[in-house]
Amino acid sequence: MNKTSIAASVLGLALAGVAGSALAAPDWSKAQARKVTVFHPGASGLEWIMKGTEHGGARGLSRGETCIGCHEDEKTRKIDIDTDKILKGVKLEPKPLANHVGSIPVSVQAANDGTHLYLRFSWKEPKGGAEKMDKDNPVKLAVMLEDSKVVAKDSKGKDVKIGVAAGCWGTCHTDARTMPGADDKKTKYVAGGSLANGQFYDLMQWKSGKGAKPVDGHVADKRVMEGGKALVSAVGKKDGDTWTVTFTRKLAGGAGDIALVSGKTYNMGFAIHNDHAAGRFHLVSFGYSLGIDAKADITAAK
Repeated sequence: MNKTSIAASVLGLALAGVAGSALAAPDWSKAQARKVTVFHPGASGLEWIMKGTEHGGARGLSRGETCIGCHEDEKTRKIDIDTDKILKGVKLEPKPLANHVGSIPVSVQAANDGTHLYLRFSWKEPKGGAEKMDKDNPVKLAVMLEDSKVVAKDSKGKDVKIGVAAGCWGTCHTDARTMPGADDKKTKYVAGGSLANGQFYDLMQWKSGKGAKPVDGHVADKRVMEGGKALVSAVGKKDGDTWTVTFTRKLAGGAGDIALVSGKTYNMGFAIHNDHAAGRFHLVSFGYSLGIDAKADITAAK
């Protein structure tokens, strides 16, 4: 076979692979969508949430209740959080935020093909004009997955499965960077976290900046923005005023990747850095259950 034939064969295999991937993509018109409201949380780290004197829901968390059990209206899918006061610096936010939005409704869908998990997020971009904290990325979207092993201590020292109750809040601490008065070098972390004992979150992130690479990492004793083996792709696009971001992830991965199994449920939280936001000035979700061929808040069916 001459060089021209070899090149043509290689190109043909590559195109076949692309076509195969395209055919494997889910039919999103058949995947149920759940409306999830992301909101600005201010400086409400895990310690504030678990301290019963400042957060009335701390007692419920100790009883095994979830954040959305109190905060989400099941009929309207709205979140009961006074983001207006937070943005104005009246509560939970020492820095008043001009032109930031308090919340965004997001449509979340999931599917799987027996080998891969697909997650799709879609929302309308609100009016902007806030301070450009991240000049390179107008928008970022991060997802964290957890396997019901991360715990936090309540005011009486009792273990609370915080991944189940509050999603990625188990990584958000009042002494982490961008929090008021915190060390600017300290990243998100899990108290007592380690990959060996399963006390970690699986992290994926898409960035809108030109040439920006997706993140496939984890959060254990610190946040690591690389090393994961499960993420296949993270793709985002803007159509008119609507953003759509889709993650394709292998069900099985390596160290730092939560192994996803059909018939099981996991915990998921996500955050959107909108309008060039950075650090804690993102819009976050509460925790939701993600089922792989299993009933959950969000189900990834075949």
